[in-house]
Amino acid sequence: MLLGTVILWSGIRVLYMQRHFRLLGMILIIRGGYNLLTVLNLIPDRLDVWFMFGLIVKTSSTLCLIYAVLEKIRERYASTIDCLSNGLLILNMDGIIHVINERGARLLGYSSTKGMAGSPVVNHVNGLDAHAVKSYFKRFTAAAGNYPLVENIVVLLPDKGQVPLELISSPYYERGRPYCMVQMMDISERKQKEAILHKAAHYDDLTGLFNRHGFSQELARVIAQSQEKGQECAVLLVDIDRFKRINDSFGHLAGEQLLREIGGRLQRALPDNSLAARFGGDEFAIAMYGLEPGSAAQTAALCGDDLFQILTSGIPLLQQNIQFSASIGVTCIPEHGTDTDTVIQHAYIAMYDGKKAGRNQLRFFSSSMISHAREAVIDTALRSAISSDELYLLYQPVANAKTGRIDKVEALLRWNSRTLNNVSPDHFIPIAEESGIIVEIGTWVLNQACRQLAEWQGSGGHLTMCVNVSASQLLDTRFITYVERALQINQLNPAQLELELTERVLIDDGAHVRTTLNHLRAMGVRLSLDDFGTGYSSLSYLTQFHLNTLKIDRSFVMALESSARHQSLVSIIIAMGHNLDLELVAEGVETEQQISMLQKMGCHYLQGYYISRPVAAENIPLICSSPVKIH
Repeated sequence: MLLGTVILWSGIRVLYMQRHFRLLGMILIIRGGYNLLTVLNLIPDRLDVWFMFGLIVKTSSTLCLIYAVLEKIRERYASTIDCLSNGLLILNMDGIIHVINERGARLLGYSSTKGMAGSPVVNHVNGLDAHAVKSYFKRFTAAAGNYPLVENIVVLLPDKGQVPLELISSPYYERGRPYCMVQMMDISERKQKEAILHKAAHYDDLTGLFNRHGFSQELARVIAQSQEKGQECAVLLVDIDRFKRINDSFGHLAGEQLLREIGGRLQRALPDNSLAARFGGDEFAIAMYGLEPGSAAQTAALCGDDLFQILTSGIPLLQQNIQFSASIGVTCIPEHGTDTDTVIQHAYIAMYDGKKAGRNQLRFFSSSMISHAREAVIDTALRSAISSDELYLLYQPVANAKTGRIDKVEALLRWNSRTLNNVSPDHFIPIAEESGIIVEIGTWVLNQACRQLAEWQGSGGHLTMCVNVSASQLLDTRFITYVERALQINQLNPAQLELELTERVLIDDGAHVRTTLNHLRAMGVRLSLDDFGTGYSSLSYLTQFHLNTLKIDRSFVMALESSARHQSLVSIIIAMGHNLDLELVAEGVETEQQISMLQKMGCHYLQGYYISRPVAAENIPLICSSPVKIH
């Protein structure tokens, strides 16, 4: 009785409250009534018919319940995937849509999923054809175990718009049949951010032209493209003459306004097959590509004439018509090189050659310019090396010849120029000395080396820092003040600083140098004579200047094993150093045999690749933590 009543009541509620399951409600009402009639013995005479009717009712109600449960699961499944923030698309291997959620439909430009399931995906994506679908499934199958397969596409929408999508595809199986389950993500915001970052990395904010990085990349592309077709290119480097006067006279805002106007005029005047860039400051670059063989020089010359006309026509500024001149350097490709760094560097050389000849000129690069222009290029680039953070120090350990312990390090200056790449110290230091900028650079080296020594000392270090000093620094009346300040700021004992001098330094203005060195000795700073044995090698220096250390030149050390003469010379230098109470440092030590010979001669310290190559500051504590094996 109770069961029949419950079933009857359930059927009535389902009938009136679940409109999707009215058939189930009616069958439950019939089944509940059947149960009640059976309990009340209100059974017809034909029992076989009654029981057959009951079997049909019970079976129907069970099937309807199963259907209702499955339908609820389906609705929950559909509701769940529709709530996903990403689009979901399940395709069979023929490209037929098996499942798609609401977000997926909206990403494809439709307001709902109606009519999409069961139809080919090509019917719902503009520009997509059967070949593209087949190609996609081919890549999907080839991915094998490397799922998910991630690809980016741009979907054309029915309203003529477009949306970039990221497709993340994985295999999905249902009833043993394989499907491709694709998550669709709208990456419009990501693409916008990437575009902003790309613009910042490749374009100049002031003029909208390419910057150096963007120009170099595009130039490499068009050079390769032109070479494939047997065509030529030309690069023009334009430097506005005496532009600094504009900034000094009218201010930087006015200068920026002029640079924008110049950039705009360049862009408007150039043909389609060209690139324009602002390298920074008042430097502009232009590349023309796809030129017929043999025409690069003539085309560049005509372009140069146009540029001169643009600049000399004047630009209005603050009610004045400002006129300019420019120095232009030209390289032709492939005649003057094929890689971007070489091409741009040669254009710089040609441009500086024009400036040297009086400005307002266009010069084509030639190999004869290199030797003349390199010094000017280095000198100009070197003047901004400190402010551009292009200089850095490496440190070469110096080991005690008896214990192998690292007691000293020599600070070695290096330069990685943005325009010239890595420049050897043998090239730029003589130029820096000649131009006088060595005083500023030497002061920077002194401060950096002392700061680094203080940092190592804070970690329990015991080192002496060796720093090279030029003649110009010793002749500078402020040098002693620079040394005192560097020691004081970094709280260093003066004996921890050893200044290395060359014999050439001691020759220049000996009286003044002697006074300066005596003052440094009185402070407690150590003095070393570098590369002893080369140059003038006057023995009087050793007594005149009261040195602490003598460094034996590497040329003698490297010949120890093969030359008895060099063995005798080194032995004499070491014996002389002992007699004068000098510490001896052998440079260029590279073999165990050299070490053994120097130890027998009584050399105090060893420096060279056998001990260690010059290394970055962070590597020194590790090298110092264990003695060098020199026995």
